[in-house]
Amino acid sequence: MSDDGVVVLSLEAWDDVWRRNQYLVAELCRADPTLRVLFVEPAADPLHRLSRRAFPRRGRGLRPAPAVAGVAPGRILLHQPTKWLPRRVDPRVDDRLARSVERATARAGLRRPVLWVNDPSGAASVVRTGWPALYDVTDDWLAADRGPAEHDRLVADERTLLDRCAEVTVCSPDLVRRKGAERDVTLVTNGVDLGRYRAPHDRPADLPAGRVALYVGTVHPDRFDVRLLLATARALRGRARVAVVGPVVDVARADREALAREDVVLLGSRPWTTVPGYLRHADVLLVPHLVNDFTESLDPLKLYEYRAVGRPVVTTPVAGFRDDPGVRVADATHFPEAVLAALDDAPVPEAGALTGTPPDVPTWEDQAALMRAAIDRTRRSTPR
Repeated sequence: MSDDGVVVLSLEAWDDVWRRNQYLVAELCRADPTLRVLFVEPAADPLHRLSRRAFPRRGRGLRPAPAVAGVAPGRILLHQPTKWLPRRVDPRVDDRLARSVERATARAGLRRPVLWVNDPSGAASVVRTGWPALYDVTDDWLAADRGPAEHDRLVADERTLLDRCAEVTVCSPDLVRRKGAERDVTLVTNGVDLGRYRAPHDRPADLPAGRVALYVGTVHPDRFDVRLLLATARALRGRARVAVVGPVVDVARADREALAREDVVLLGSRPWTTVPGYLRHADVLLVPHLVNDFTESLDPLKLYEYRAVGRPVVTTPVAGFRDDPGVRVADATHFPEAVLAALDDAPVPEAGALTGTPPDVPTWEDQAALMRAAIDRTRRSTPR
């Protein structure tokens, strides 16, 4: 790769909850010791925080990323801009954020990088900069439940990205079908670090005592069925505790209170380095996801992480999981009883290294090689 580097416009911050972008960037940098990356996080939104009765703060600007094993310090930089006004007040918000990305890129010393767009609003940067661009589609936001104005903006941004980006990568077979109907796309699924998940892990101290049915991931109304988790907790009462590891986002207060009444343990976000320990010591792993047009487009990281640890899995019939012969698939009506049955059959969790043949699942190293090839093609492309 060129020393002009890569600018990633991410849908998530670079924090202790690692997701697709962090894993891929880390592997790309390990494979190429000359690569430099500017990772642009979602903008801080002081007014939105104030409306949620949280302390308003501005973006953290340009700064080094936390240490990443195998990557020299300074090769990954982070930038968090500030969104001062909502789009309904300031229709030029996205252009202002694009200018902030340009300034941060110049300060980082990158001259003409490849623009890796994960956040659809990054269409403004594609238009403004003219840099060779790649659109990495990880969710079909056009299928998500959004207001008319937001939906129209997403449609316009995606149209720009599909028309102007040299490469489009997608994370799921369903997205190949949807976006591939409009232009050529490359499938780059998510993956897992098999060695880390199959290594020895002690039981986390905050995992509830006794038997545990565990969900690891983000709890968000777009994909997570709170009512189903409540029904599961009621069915398991006296047999096992239900626990959740991951951020809880945009969930109504009434739903949070209902989860507390049913003794569901919300552990919150945990560092990505500790996630294998939670998975390895759960009796049953849960996927209580909604089944809709939006979730059909997803390729959940937990699909690979759950497979890696070999624990029993119960899932609603969502994309990816429903095609895995090693899991129990049940609709919402029968999901709680399927969890009970899996609990009865579950082997005792073990702290030691997992033995036997590892599952045949994509690794982040493999998927980063596919992404690197797409970035190289983007860098060599002519503007669309």
